[in-house]
Amino acid sequence: MSKTVTRADLSEAVYQEVGLSRNESAQLVEVILEEIADALVQGQNVKLSSFGSFLLRDKNGRVGRNPKTGEEVPIDPRRVLVFRPSQLMRDRVNGD
Repeated sequence: MSKTVTRADLSEAVYQEVGLSRNESAQLVEVILEEIADALVQGQNVKLSSFGSFLLRDKNGRVGRNPKTGEEVPIDPRRVLVFRPSQLMRDRVNGD
């Protein structure tokens, strides 16, 4: 069974590895995540070397179809967030 890594897990790892207090570790994780989120909200891509990139893509509006009724439904233009892992991360996940 797979486990999901949470903010608490990240701050615990910072606490164990860096030696900051638990409170400081949690604050550090929050600040980093907030910086990433703020950059994305401002329309900037975020690249974390040896990890991957968070990219923003603009999707055009289009006509979709309700699969149950077959009725056509307009889908508004929107911005989507995409994560692209680095080659190092892909190799690491694949055990290379």
